[in-house]
Amino acid sequence: MNDRYLSVDQVAELLGTTTRFPRRLIEERRIRYVKVGRHVRIPESALHEYLDSRTVEPIRLRRTGLRRAA
Repeated sequence: MNDRYLSVDQVAELLGTTTRFPRRLIEERRIRYVKVGRHVRIPESALHEYLDSRTVEPIRLRRTGLRRAA
């Protein structure tokens, strides 16, 4: 597997958040991460998995035959 490992700062920038948010995800173990010495790295695939599992698709409304009253 050829995966890039991202720092907390890089993940925060990609998500458009502060560094506190990815640190909280790590602390609560809601995202996979790797410890390299004292450094924490998040595999790019883990970030994609996290985003995919929390993506909400829009609801498609069925067209009903209702007409507006005049």
